[in-house]
Amino acid sequence: MQFMSAFAVYFIIWWITLFAILPIGLRTQADENEIVPGSVESAPARFRGGRVILLTTLVSGMIYGSWLVASTYFGISLDSLPKILPDFE
Repeated sequence: MQFMSAFAVYFIIWWITLFAILPIGLRTQADENEIVPGSVESAPARFRGGRVILLTTLVSGMIYGSWLVASTYFGISLDSLPKILPDFE
């Protein structure tokens, strides 16, 4: 696989994983009872961007590694998935 193709697949996996990781462990200002004037109650109490990025990178690396092993060594690809849509030809 070419480098740019591998990077594109990893980037898509990383981006999807980011949105799955973001709400994990989130404490809102309403949960902490420390609402800053001018902000909404559902805003995060503390920004933990470094932890979210590190966790996202680790989880997406494991997902990408699993996909790479499945596609390289076992020959599993998107074409291996069953078709669920009817053929209209």
